This record gives sequence, C-alpha cells and structure tokens, in this order.
Amino acid sequence: QVQLVESGGGLVQPGGSLRLSCAASGSTLDYYAIGWFRQAPGKEREGVSCISTSGSSTYYTDSVKGRFTISRDNAKNTVYLQMNSLKPGDTGVYYCAGRHSCSSLAAPDYTSWGQGTQVTVSS
Repeated sequence: QVQLVESGGGLVQPGGSLRLSCAASGSTLDYYAIGWFRQAPGKEREGVSCISTSGSSTYYTDSVKGRFTISRDNAKNTVYLQMNSLKPGDTGVYYCAGRHSCSSLAAPDYTSWGQGTQVTVSS
C-alpha cells in the first residue's frame, strides 16, 4: 500500500509558475504510474498528466501541453508537476494518485489519492 501527499500549491499570478510534489510513503513509488488531477468547485475531477513507472512515458491533457511537465525521482519517492505559464483556468485542487500504467487518465481508474493541494491563479 502506498500513501501519497501533495504539496507545493499556492497563489500565483497569470503567467507564473509552480512546482507541485507528490511524495510517497508506505511503499516505493516505482511500482506505480502516477497521475496528476485537478478539480475546480462544482466541476468533475479531470486528469492533467501521468508518468509511467520508470518515467519513460508521459501524458498530458490538451489544455496543459507545452506548459506543464511531469517528472519523477524514484530514489526520492517523489513525482513532480512543473507548471509554467499558468492561467486562471488552471485554478483548482490538484491531486496525485496511482495506477499500474498511464493507459487511462480517468480519475475512477486511479487509487491511493492524496489529500490535494490548492493552486490559485489570479491577479
């Protein structure tokens, strides 16, 4: 079993950057593909990005391609989401979760959700 904890959220102006971290305990992260998801008030949780167990494959939803970068450091049991050129539409609670692969970016297909970290993009 793995437990995940997100951190790194905050308030940033449009065009700014944040780096989110997803830290694992209870098990090593190298057994899991890790997805990042976000949820705005009143909206469904949407998949943002996923990284394979080794880090060799990455996936992004269209709205963040070219702006966000997912990476992992299995030695540190941590997955990162570097978010650049942030827009107000990126605002929401960001979560990480695990799966056996990145073949899906649908939230119901993931397990071991973290508690989330708030990202607010506003001037």
